[in-house]
Formats: sequence, C-alpha cells, structure tokens
Amino acid sequence: MLRLDVESGSVLIDCGMFQGRRQESRHRNRQLPREAVHSDAVILTHAHIDHSGNLPTLVKAGYSGSIYATPATQDLAAYMLRDAAHIQQADAEYLNRKHARDPDHDPIEPLYVDADAVRALERFVAIPYHRRFTPIPGVTATFLDSGHILGSAEIVLDVKEGGTSRRVVVTGDLGRAKLPILRDPEIPPAPIDYVVMESTYGDRVHGPAARMHEDLERVVRAAIERAGKVIVPAFAVGRTQELLFVLHDLRRRGRLPAIPVFVDSPLAVDVTSVFRKHPESFDADTRALLEDRGDVFSFEGLTFCRSREDSMAINEVEGPAIIISAAGMCEAGRVLHHLRNNVEDERNTILIVGWMAQHTLGRRLVERQRRVRIWGVERDLRAQVVVLNAFSAHADRDDLVAFAEACGASTRKFFLVHGEPDPQRSLAAAMKERGMRVHIPRRNDAIELE
Repeated sequence: MLRLDVESGSVLIDCGMFQGRRQESRHRNRQLPREAVHSDAVILTHAHIDHSGNLPTLVKAGYSGSIYATPATQDLAAYMLRDAAHIQQADAEYLNRKHARDPDHDPIEPLYVDADAVRALERFVAIPYHRRFTPIPGVTATFLDSGHILGSAEIVLDVKEGGTSRRVVVTGDLGRAKLPILRDPEIPPAPIDYVVMESTYGDRVHGPAARMHEDLERVVRAAIERAGKVIVPAFAVGRTQELLFVLHDLRRRGRLPAIPVFVDSPLAVDVTSVFRKHPESFDADTRALLEDRGDVFSFEGLTFCRSREDSMAINEVEGPAIIISAAGMCEAGRVLHHLRNNVEDERNTILIVGWMAQHTLGRRLVERQRRVRIWGVERDLRAQVVVLNAFSAHADRDDLVAFAEACGASTRKFFLVHGEPDPQRSLAAAMKERGMRVHIPRRNDAIELE
C-alpha cells in the first residue's frame, strides 16, 4: 500500500495482504499503520489479494471512507474478499484442532470473518475506465486499463495544491502486450511528473506470449506419456481463465486428447462467471471468438468443482488429468490437498504459471527443494516441476522499460515498488542507463514531491 497526502486530505492506494513467512505475515497483516486507517479515501488498482486482501481489516479497524475501483474489480472483490475470510476461518479451525493438545500452541484467530468482508464491500464505489472522479478535494483520479487482470487499473492522479499542478501515475500491476483475453496496458497521457511503478519482473524477460499454447501442450503430453497428473496452482483470477482459454483452443484444434480437466476452486468458478459479465475488458480477438464460438472458458471434459465432495472425488481419478486449483502461491486453499496427494509421485507434474513470493510453498516448489512442508508435514518432492513464465500476467523488464520510456522524458522521477530487491536494482539500472531518474523507496519511507 502507499498513501498520497495533500493539504485537503489523504488517499490510500491498495491495502493488500502480505504473503510470506507465516508468523511475519500474521503480524504485518494485523498491524495496519495508523495512517492507513485514518485515510480519507481508498483507491484499489485491482482485486488480487496482495492488493485488496486487507481491506476488511482496514474497515474493521475503523476506516469509514469510500473504496474506489473499476466495476469488474468490484465484482471480483465481492467474491475474493469473502473467499479470503472463509479460507482464514477454515485454516484457523484446522490448525487449532490439530494443535489442541499442544500447551505451547496459541489459538489462531482469522484476520477477519465474512461479516467484515461484507462491511468492506459496502464501501465500494465503481468507476469505469477513463471517467474522472474526485476522491478528495484537490485530487482528480482516472482509471486506465493496466492489462494485468480483469478490471485492473493504472491510476492517474491530478493534484492541484498551492497554485501548482502535478500528475502522479500509479501503475498498479502492469500486464503484458499480446496476452490472450485482455487489452494491452494503456500509456498515461503526458505530461507526467511522477510514476510509481511495479518492478516484479524487473530482472528478467519472459518467453513470447505466443508460446503459451505450445508450452502447455508439451507439458501435458509429457505427463500423459508418464500416465501422470498435472497439478496447476493458479490464481483464481486471471491465470485460471487464461489456462481454460488456451486449453479450449488446444482441444478445438485437436492438439490435446480429451483427458479430464478439473477446476477445483469455488472462487475460480465464481470468477469465471464474472469474466463472462465483462466483455468490455476483452481485446478485439477475444470478443470475435466469443461471437464465433460462444463460451471460450468451457469445453468437453471440463469439470468445475464447487463442493468439498467434488474436490475429494478427484483423488479417485485414475490416469492422466489436469487439476487447476487455488491458491496461486500454495499457501492456502484446495491446491494443498492435491499437492499433498501428488507431490511424491514422480509421474506427476507441478506446473507453475505465476509469480511465487519469497518464503511461500510455491517458491520452494519453484526452487525444487528436495523436501517441502505441507500442513506441517515434510514430504519428498519427487514430482516434476515445470515453470512456464510465458503465462505471467506481469510485465517483464523490457515491458517495464518500454512503459517508462513511453511516459515521456518530462517525467521527473520514477519510484519502483512491488518487487524484491534484485529485480528492483536491475530495473533501476536499466532505466538509469536511459537517462531516467529512479528511486527505490524503503518500507515506511515518506517522500516529499518537489
């Protein structure tokens, strides 16, 4: 999260859930800064939990203002925040039962419950792309499409204060050009004074998006030859729908046999229905496909699993299958059941198609650690692990540099956020080589804009 302070008040941008080591995560997510709670308005860039997931905590702590978001982000958040509450409650109940006889175990309380999520949702105000709004006096905001997930937005903030005007752009998470389904990221209008830019993949270049189809086909065919299953930890928003889109295309063209495909995530089921409601966010090619073929997120052999019984029934499936399940970083949700049941079988494949934060189970899988801990039990990692960065919805180094250059030479300074130190330093070096002024703020830094 970051906060913009002006004479007339303050605007908080995003209020996400920190993901990392369990104890650190619990502490940081509970201890929201006092300044955040006392903000006058909140603007949400998109619905991913690392950007939206602590909004119920914020409201629970006393925040009473509006939360501005695009219509698609509001619709997604209606499912995601309640799902986050449900997962926290379920995990707390499980761990408390498991350690009930341990005298050193401190009972775990969820950050928030469903009622808290609902109270946060009551504060949402939906604003379409390109429509100016005034979150606080003296600050005018506009959402532009960031191309990251459905409804994701860059925020253009025009600030008038003390007889001067400044334009501050907050990118949120930037997407990649030429990805399926969504439009490409927009370039904010000049002149721009300051840009707060994400840096997640600032030290690497993704494979071409066009390889998504052939890479997925290769991984699935290899698993079929071993009579194994493909387990895909996937974000319920964006990544799951991209996978279904590509699988739909591969099936349609006869590139993959009709093996069972399971989407085991009630949230992903709901989110897919939200995608169907928002064709205004799709690119021209996807809209044309919808007109020609109908539902591009469904095909024969696909099963959406909502109930616990449907999820458990997947364990009985013999032979090759694809299991797409949340949560994306493998820190919670039904994917943990499937990893527990399949991680020690060398015939199986764990397919990583998204960013994995430090100190998460997902990152340990990416690093191919010999043993991984799932629900407190160490297990041998014998399954194949394949990482496909072509599926990433984050801009890579070249995309980020190109975006920065497109913002114009008049931009006074770029602030790099939302990235680990190495990617940030690498991106900063690449930008400085091109004559840009770059600063990497530290946590809790206060910066006065010139």
